[in-house]
Amino acid sequence: MVKGLPDAARVAFDDERVVANAGVLLLAVLAERLGIEAVVDRTVDLGDRAGGANPGSKVMSLVSAMALGADCIDDCDVLRSGQTRAVVGHRVVAPSTLGTFLRAFTFGHVRQLDRVLAVCLERAWAAGAGPGDERLIVDVDSFVGEVFGADKQGAGYGYTPTSAAITRSSRPEPGPARCCTSARAKARRTRRAARCGSSRS
Repeated sequence: MVKGLPDAARVAFDDERVVANAGVLLLAVLAERLGIEAVVDRTVDLGDRAGGANPGSKVMSLVSAMALGADCIDDCDVLRSGQTRAVVGHRVVAPSTLGTFLRAFTFGHVRQLDRVLAVCLERAWAAGAGPGDERLIVDVDSFVGEVFGADKQGAGYGYTPTSAAITRSSRPEPGPARCCTSARAKARRTRRAARCGSSRS
């Protein structure tokens, strides 16, 4: 694990074989200054559930991977390409382990992450990241994602009164699993989000 990352760094692309993920160093420095990994370790407790150990490095692996464009578990393998793990500032966790970790969460455990967010925002504000005396506007857009299995928590109902379980049961049996980054999956999510947006207006 890398510790003591510098506050200032110059990134130079001086080799044709250089790894393009060096920009994640800025995120790593910020995360270290805010102590995010330690806050997660103190706050998130999954009990004796499988995958519940060392939540700090797992959350940081997910955050770093998403910063590099990952939008499904398999994409988190980007952290193990080239020398990326040398600049992320935390232990890189395998995608399969991250999947086990995420499946251990219930709604109550997600609220623990809400507490992590609150603490980290408070630290960022104290460090000068806030708007000062200016007005702050946060524009949050919801995400409509497809889920599978009637036991998935939070998937009972969507934006419409149609039960998600009923909607799923009306679909044909799924074929071989496809990566969630496929063009077809993205197009499906976009169409669904557009329908949900029009139903609210």
